[in-house]
Amino acid sequence: MSTKSFKLILALVGVVLLSSACSISTTSSNTSATQTVDSSIFASGDRGDTWRSMTAIPSPSGQPGSISDLSVNLINMDPEDSQALYLASYDKGLFYTYNITDGWNQVKTLPSATVNDVKVDPKAKCIIYAAIGNRVYRSSDCTRTWNQVYYDTDVTVNVNTIAIDQYNSGNIYIGTSRGEIIKSIDSGNSWRTIQRQDEGIAHLIISPLDSRLIFVATAKNNIFSFNSNTNTNPADSANLDANFQVENWTDLNEILHDYNLGVSFKDIIVNPKDGSIFIATEKVILRSADNGSTWTDINLIQPDKNAVINAVAVDPQNSNNLYYVTNTTFFRSSDGGATWTTKKLPTKRAGRELLIDFRNPNVIYLGTKKIQQ
Repeated sequence: MSTKSFKLILALVGVVLLSSACSISTTSSNTSATQTVDSSIFASGDRGDTWRSMTAIPSPSGQPGSISDLSVNLINMDPEDSQALYLASYDKGLFYTYNITDGWNQVKTLPSATVNDVKVDPKAKCIIYAAIGNRVYRSSDCTRTWNQVYYDTDVTVNVNTIAIDQYNSGNIYIGTSRGEIIKSIDSGNSWRTIQRQDEGIAHLIISPLDSRLIFVATAKNNIFSFNSNTNTNPADSANLDANFQVENWTDLNEILHDYNLGVSFKDIIVNPKDGSIFIATEKVILRSADNGSTWTDINLIQPDKNAVINAVAVDPQNSNNLYYVTNTTFFRSSDGGATWTTKKLPTKRAGRELLIDFRNPNVIYLGTKKIQQ
């Protein structure tokens, strides 16, 4: 099959995927949206030109429910199946879909609480991990049942982030609000702290090009990287310490000091195509082409003092296609941030999360959050 034919098929998939819901067309940022909807999640099949509210919950009674009223914390995708989405909400628990046109399902076997993170095993799609409060839960049967695999004795501590080694998915990393990076080499059955910081761990990002390389972002916008052993073997007790060894701990903050990152960290993204690293805070977006040795400040339309970035996304197939969202506006660049187009959001809510389909990057998901009055 030719490359051109393959791209055409992907585009058609995107159209079919989103065809069953009401379309909402948005206009440039200096005019009002033609229609706004109070909805928690939208999908676009054309890189954000138009949006569709996608919130139905199917019901045997024929009267479908809806997740329109909840606020989205984050959305994650199955690394093997881009149609399988997991939505972590504020205060309402976890939801999932295997095809968004068929609607969402609530995970009723987990607490109806804020879900801090959710990740799918990259080699076993029915194994899912969810962080809620001071606990980590694991399902081995596609969300039907869950077991608690981590519990912090301090109920005020949150498990903020989960990362799974794509090379050896028995290696699981979690970051806590108290500042620990904790590793399991047996899929969460046992754990050991491998690093401690003086502030909370906000994100752990494993490089998609080399799972030994892990990036760390703290609650106060400090950025680090380190190397971790991926060739772990829980049965080899003689080399147990080597399984948890941390090497090349690198403080990237001296390099980043001149960029005025602000105090609200949003995301680290490592592009799987070319290895470019993007850091986003509420004020800036930075790009590095050399694993963080040097950085380039991406020009935003609004000045730093007025920028309030809530979420950022990068096309996994082309790192020049950049997106970010604020409380009111969706921004898109096709030239690495040299120029931007802007669209009013299709809702009066704040944009909270952006997620791109790794198989068809024309498909983008937008999660929203209620604005506190």
